[in-house]
This record gives sequence, structure tokens and C-alpha cells, in this order.
Amino acid sequence: MSAKAEAAVEQGAIRPSRTRAPAATKTLSHNLNGQRLGRKGRDTRDRILAATNELLAGPPDVEISLSAVARQTSLGMTSLYNYFNDLTELLLAVLEPVMATAEDEYVGLLRTRWDDADLGERTLAFVTAYHGFWVKHSRLLHLRNRMADAQNERMMMHRVRAAQPVMRLMVEQMDGELAQPQSPVFSMATALMTGLERIVTVTTDVALQTTLHAPNPLGRTHLLRAEARLLELGIRDYRTLAASAD
Repeated sequence: MSAKAEAAVEQGAIRPSRTRAPAATKTLSHNLNGQRLGRKGRDTRDRILAATNELLAGPPDVEISLSAVARQTSLGMTSLYNYFNDLTELLLAVLEPVMATAEDEYVGLLRTRWDDADLGERTLAFVTAYHGFWVKHSRLLHLRNRMADAQNERMMMHRVRAAQPVMRLMVEQMDGELAQPQSPVFSMATALMTGLERIVTVTTDVALQTTLHAPNPLGRTHLLRAEARLLELGIRDYRTLAASAD
């Protein structure tokens, strides 16, 4: 996460969301002009989303923009603006079903308390699953993060809120108190989540791999194991601290 986003979480400017499974995608009933969406309107919106996904799955040098999506769907820009005000709004709509899979992909792995005896295996499985989620949706997530880093507030909020359930579950794994969001254990969870996101960002960065002329320039396996080890040590350390405080 960016420094601004981390600070917002630390200072409580963004209220942590409760850890829960994502809600089902809402069914839209009207377009942006207030017109009721019939079957044709819903089909058009679905075409726009499908075209965006096609562009995201295409060559990395093809720009993702509203005009590119309009060309891909053979729609005029006016028609596109009936459904999405800007690129951010469109990408957030694309992100919604993607993030709805996060619970099954990696978040759910944190919900059961990890035993001390197999903590290393569990942290590695979680880090590997999180990396796998990024591999599957790499371009979309990289685009979101670049927009967030460029101070796009809506993307910044999405990025933070996507991380919050994981951070809160990390706090629970460390036997921390969820009611104390500015405590050292929350800071540790923030640091661990920031490191995890950075690791998967680097190891799924196609542009970086192309620049370095290497398919795996930074030792992906070693980096994932290192991050899993840091998560393991953080959990063990704070469990010990919590036990000594009782």
C-alpha cells in the first residue's frame, strides 16, 4: 500500500471493515441517465465489462482506456458514458466480481486459527495463494495500484479496503485486540500486509521482467518463502507477547 493509505489505516481515517465474505454483486436497475435498464441495456453493460476484460487479458502494450473499450465494443463514447462516468468507475465494476472471489482464493485461509506446530506451512500456503490470486488478475490489480499511487482516491480506497480483512485476520492470528486499531499489533499487520503486497507486485510485474530480460528476475520462490517466514515470525512473536500479558 502507499504511505498515504497506510497512514489512513493507522490513524483510523478509514474505518476497518468487518471480516466477512463479500456480498453478492448488486443488480443495477438504471443507467446513469436514470433510464431503467431493460434486457438490452443490461446486455450492453455486460458487453462493456467483457470488452474491458478482453483488453486486460490482451497484449500489455495495449492501453486500457474508455476509447479503447468503446472500440472493442463498437460503441460510441456517448453510449459508453450512459453506463460509466470514467475509467475508474468502469475498472471498479470489473474489480467487483474479481474481489468477490478473494474469500475462496486466500482470505478464507486465515479464518481458522493456525496451530503453532504447522505455522510455517500455513503461512507459506497463504502467501502462495495470495500470489496466485495476483497472477490470475495481475494486470487489473497492477492498474488499480498504479492509479492509487497516482492519488486516484477511489482506487486508493479500494486498495485499502481490499487489504483490511486480511490485516484484521492477521491481528486475530497474532492474538491481538480488534478493538485497538492503533495498537502495535495492528502496526505489525500493516507492515506484513504492505510487504506481502509489494512482494506479489514485484513478482508479477511483466514490465519489470521484460526490462531485466528474465522470466523470474527476483527469485519468486525465495521471495514468497521469505515473506511467509516474516509472517510466521510476526505471528509467533505477538502470540508470545499476548500470552505474557495475560
